[in-house]
Amino acid sequence: MPEGHSVHRIARQFASNFVGHRIQVSSPQGRFAEGASRIDGHVMTDARAVGKQMFLEFDNGLWLRIHLGIYGAWDFAGDISIDPTIAAANGRMGQTNQRGTAVDDDTVLDRAGENSLHSIGAPRRTRLRMAESEKVEDEITTFPPEPIGQVRVRLLSDTAVADLRGPTACEVLDPAEVDAVIAKLGPDPLLSDDQAAEDRFVTAVRKKPTSIALLLMDQNVVAGIGNVYRAELLFRARQNPHTPGKQVPEDTVRELWRDWGRLLRIGVETGQMMTMDDLDPEAYRKAMASREDRHWVYKREGLPCRVCGTHIVMELLGGRKLYWCPKDQA
Repeated sequence: MPEGHSVHRIARQFASNFVGHRIQVSSPQGRFAEGASRIDGHVMTDARAVGKQMFLEFDNGLWLRIHLGIYGAWDFAGDISIDPTIAAANGRMGQTNQRGTAVDDDTVLDRAGENSLHSIGAPRRTRLRMAESEKVEDEITTFPPEPIGQVRVRLLSDTAVADLRGPTACEVLDPAEVDAVIAKLGPDPLLSDDQAAEDRFVTAVRKKPTSIALLLMDQNVVAGIGNVYRAELLFRARQNPHTPGKQVPEDTVRELWRDWGRLLRIGVETGQMMTMDDLDPEAYRKAMASREDRHWVYKREGLPCRVCGTHIVMELLGGRKLYWCPKDQA
């Protein structure tokens, strides 16, 4: 399932390539035909992410709400350009399609395509699939291309197209309904990184007997954290994942919030969930090219802890895999 950084990056791509354009909205598979008809032919006026959910606004006051869930993915095609805020953070973008190779002295492409926005590059006709588990890029020869697979909704401008497949949620909402959805979500550091947001997170955590590992995955407590960031944040804090939220020291809870903000910004800027600090240039480039070299504990069960050498443990908690060090996080 895409974590918060991925959804923010996708929202920024919509802001760069679709906002301000009149959009033809259709449902090639037919399951979203009624919803598509409500926003078809209108200008997209805003694109925003809140945690793992994305909201696209149209000039008739309606919003398209998307939650990709586990299986959802966007296919972008056409004259796609990189979001300038991401480009500025990463230097020159997308001068090669070869994953796992250096673009320049500052940018490395991930071998698994986790930071695949790098390979969009300057505007050109291309197809890019965006989801956490699957990213595919290839050149197209006609525009718009034929939909691939079961496309729930197609958004088509005069220069670009976005196809959505397999989302958990895809619905058209009015402003009051959007406000109601967002009100149920916990704070997102990219949207509200002030003291009030931090205090809201701290209060939510420290009043609950639920384990801190489960609370970090609760989107009503904090928006955007998934399995990877959950494991890495807890290790970076040297926090036992099973400690009830109300027993976690307040200073630790506050640092978890601030660290989530730091890691989320890195994820949005680089496209990768980089969670290791103080790497030398060679180690950094290695980590940026390969997930197994950029995490402290995630998917490292049975391997020695990078700090103490104790074997990392994996267990199921709340139906999800939890990775942690039983010594450093005792």
